[in-house]
Amino acid sequence: MAEIKHEWTVGGRSVFCAGDPTSECMFLQPVDEHDTERLQDEMAALKKLSGTSDWALVTVPVESWGNDLTPWAAPAVFGNEGFGCGAPETLAFILNDLLPYVEKEYPQENRRIFLCGYSLAGFFSLWAAYQSDVFSGAAAVSPSVWYPGWLDYARTHSVKVPRVYLSLGLKEEKARNRVMATVGDAIREEYRLLSDAGVSCTLEWNPGNHFIESDLRMAKGMAWLLG
Repeated sequence: MAEIKHEWTVGGRSVFCAGDPTSECMFLQPVDEHDTERLQDEMAALKKLSGTSDWALVTVPVESWGNDLTPWAAPAVFGNEGFGCGAPETLAFILNDLLPYVEKEYPQENRRIFLCGYSLAGFFSLWAAYQSDVFSGAAAVSPSVWYPGWLDYARTHSVKVPRVYLSLGLKEEKARNRVMATVGDAIREEYRLLSDAGVSCTLEWNPGNHFIESDLRMAKGMAWLLG
């Protein structure tokens, strides 16, 4: 199983890398301190599903989940804290700091970069796929496509990556919160938009609600991108 073997300081942030940073395949995953606890299980599942450990998983540190991963401000849909507009800054860190560091320290001419995330990090990964063609694909796993204004944005913009993996838990659209309960219809519409645009994509439904087997769900999306 791949282990966390490298810790880098990039742009003043601590970044962790598991696996071989010289590999031709690199996954970038936004995480907070709670997600790092599940990375070992996620990597073990990815190795089992893909049949290979020839990849690297690099964390993108997230300090404020509700601000650093969202592209525009929106009111709170649960609790009292609303959402910010820090996603452009997070993407700028990836494009202007993290990837140049990787290319300088671990050059690889044929590297494929995949952006992957869960929940709001999955939403960020999907949004970023509309911003830059640097990525070879994106895995938006149980993404927060219920986010206010998202479908209007997706209908009027074009995705810039060739492959997108989408997934959702079967019970997620049965949430009591009215905004979050729109996630099922939203992800079906997102899948339709991507398919109509000629993007190689899939929509996978998983058992359970939003909080079930996030590590396995992530591994399934990453393995699909490798295929």
